[in-house]
Amino acid sequence: MILKSLSLINYKNFESINFEFDDKINCFVGNNGVGKTNVLDAIYHLSFGKSYFNPITSQNIRHHSDFFVIDGHYEKDGRDEKVIVSAKRGQKKVIKRNGKVYETFSQHIGFLPLVIISPADRDLITEGSDTRRKFIDGVISQSDQNYLTTLLKYSKLVSQRNALLKYFAANNTFDPTQLEIYDQQLNEHGNIIHQKRDEFLKTFIPIFEDRYRAISSGEERVSLTYQSKLSEKDLLTLLEENLGKDRMLQYTSVGVHKDDLSFDINGYAIKKFGSQGQQKSFLIALKLAQFDFIKKQSKVNPILLLDDIFDKLDEKRVEHIIKLVDDQNFGQLFISDTHAERTEEVVKKISQSYKIMKLENNDIET
Repeated sequence: MILKSLSLINYKNFESINFEFDDKINCFVGNNGVGKTNVLDAIYHLSFGKSYFNPITSQNIRHHSDFFVIDGHYEKDGRDEKVIVSAKRGQKKVIKRNGKVYETFSQHIGFLPLVIISPADRDLITEGSDTRRKFIDGVISQSDQNYLTTLLKYSKLVSQRNALLKYFAANNTFDPTQLEIYDQQLNEHGNIIHQKRDEFLKTFIPIFEDRYRAISSGEERVSLTYQSKLSEKDLLTLLEENLGKDRMLQYTSVGVHKDDLSFDINGYAIKKFGSQGQQKSFLIALKLAQFDFIKKQSKVNPILLLDDIFDKLDEKRVEHIIKLVDDQNFGQLFISDTHAERTEEVVKKISQSYKIMKLENNDIET
């Protein structure tokens, strides 16, 4: 799968801009604030129907504009594919594939597999469990539409159950039979989600460990551990045991929406004991493992975005990472960096075609 060209109209800080891409490596270089990350984010937007950095649609529209359009032309499985994402202020976002509007965004997920590596990934380490759950769910969903559908149904049921708990508290009433209806459905969907996550991680963890060893030259030992109360009891039992707590809190306190991943290095939490370089290497290994997993499941090379790849990594380690993708196992690569010379020195050493695009005041030089 190859992204051949990209057009942006009123997307973030761009009024109108067009790109033609190399089939292998594309580098966006320029000073901070000229829009390098925004271009990568637009490519991400075409795959997922949303921004990686800011999910609020109106904030992705250029200031003083009323809409944005992202237009991407792809080649996939020998066919030309055109995907357009557009939005007007105050209106619902629209995704079209070859002129046909998707009824739901979930129908599009997985069609254009993509992995992004960015400094913003540090949230996976520093933020709460919901960030890590979204990572797991995002990887699985790109190759399993049924999982995504089940996840959406589960999330809706949790919201409805929470609303009912709040209603009971506000009206000083309680009808357990109404909750039982939700509990039965949550149990059904929640156990499926837990099983899928567990199966995924059994496959994913060895891939991740191999990737980290390659990046760190095998000098450190890292681990991922899936944390879920459903590993001990089924969800229906957990909901029954925590009913009193849920009534007091007025929300559902147990379920797969509370699962987490623990990240460790040499037996200790990487959040507390990992250096910045170790944390960045950990996250890159995590994302490269995501690439490997999605490729295996979808039989397509995902597009790989490397945003500000030199951030907190020395050039030797960056060069090593770039070499990891210098083979036929990887497809199209997009890189952003502030130093054109540094970037070109690295990509010159790779036996792949490349294109350097300099962004200056929203103009492109190649």
